[in-house]
Amino acid sequence: MPSEGPIKKIFLSRWFLAASLIAAVLVAFAYARAYYQDFQVRKEIERLQEDVRSLETKKLSALQVLDYVKSFAFVEEKARTELNLAKPGERVSVFLTTSSFASRIRQDSGDMLEWRRLSNYKKWARYFMGRGIKDE
Repeated sequence: MPSEGPIKKIFLSRWFLAASLIAAVLVAFAYARAYYQDFQVRKEIERLQEDVRSLETKKLSALQVLDYVKSFAFVEEKARTELNLAKPGERVSVFLTTSSFASRIRQDSGDMLEWRRLSNYKKWARYFMGRGIKDE
């Protein structure tokens, strides 16, 4: 074989092979790292797009609530329920619930028991002084 040139010797040496292998591994790691970062960025973009979609639906529902709150029907409902107002010429009826009616009966019967325990002269004194049962 003819004598090999110095360049051919360098390319065929073990040191060049080791250096090439190390360079290839470093390039592979750099590529893998860049690929993983790209993967993470894409996942983050998908998550943010999903957040945008959910926020848009929340915005639409909030706008619907705002439109309802601005409407005359809402104002009228609040005036009726919270302020106990009625339209002119409208008749209002109040119905006692059974629980409030029962509590009033219990209170009245308790007052009667307390009234019965009083002596007769105290009853007359209260009658003439104009004081109720609970004023004592």
